[in-house]
Amino acid sequence: MRISEVARRAGVTTKTVRYYESLGLVAPARLANGYRDYSEHDARLVREARELNRLGIPVERTRPFLECLTKGRDHVDDCPSSLAGYRDAIDDLTLRIEELTARRSVLSRHLHEAAHRNTVADGSGAEGNTVNAASHLAGLPANLPVPEDDGAAAHLPGRALPDIELPDTAGGAVSLRALGEGRSIVYCYPLTGRPDTDLPEGWNSIPGARGCTSEACDFRDHHDDLETAGATHVFGLSSQDTAYQKEVVDRLRLPFPMVSDTRFRLSAMLGLPTFDVGGVRLYKRITLVVRDARIEHVFYPVFPPNTHAQQVLGWLRANPL
Repeated sequence: MRISEVARRAGVTTKTVRYYESLGLVAPARLANGYRDYSEHDARLVREARELNRLGIPVERTRPFLECLTKGRDHVDDCPSSLAGYRDAIDDLTLRIEELTARRSVLSRHLHEAAHRNTVADGSGAEGNTVNAASHLAGLPANLPVPEDDGAAAHLPGRALPDIELPDTAGGAVSLRALGEGRSIVYCYPLTGRPDTDLPEGWNSIPGARGCTSEACDFRDHHDDLETAGATHVFGLSSQDTAYQKEVVDRLRLPFPMVSDTRFRLSAMLGLPTFDVGGVRLYKRITLVVRDARIEHVFYPVFPPNTHAQQVLGWLRANPL
């Protein structure tokens, strides 16, 4: 058969067939007129070499496999030399994987260091707290969609808090029913972003999703004022695990702990609103003012998040104990 027919049957180009021939992997007969005459066996050799190459075996190292066929074996890997070729290819891949893994670790470390370098520690912009591109999480894009009140929190005022304990970033657990005298602020949020990680796709277009970092910063910057106005405790609560939350607490230097509810126990017992994004369930942004183990007041929906602590502060001042 002609070279074009061999290429068609093997799923390669004629240039590839010529390359295999130049390596001595294929040796077609010559007709009297000088044309190459490829056999069915040649076509199979080309096809097998292509498949082996797709597995990562260099074309030059497919020779033991093809010679196995030429010896009359049914399969390219029926010979000991073929098995040795597999082992060599596996060893090469293992070495490449180790090298790529080490390179990936170095790149990840560089990304983490660069993303967290000079991240905003407080909102002052003072010397020592310079801002770089990583601080974009603390700002809010223009024209964010405003969440609407869907009535999902109407049943909460007056409800008693459940008798559950949730882990916090201080290394302990928070019993929401035993917060003591005075008022406690529990603000639930969806997900704080990280400087070295992209936000979920379409995050800015989801009403009430964007702004968790700016909200945390606002509670941080007004923490003393909230205490003076009667807030005995302030907690941020989300469905991320404690390790994830602790990175945020350390990076933003939050003076209050975050509480982790990965199993949505509080939502199940109180009916707190949640939403799904990319197959992941998250809390909607909602803030509870707790007094004597009951929900005294609810902020829902919360917008804008970057001034929400000031909204809570205004309510505390307008409703003193």
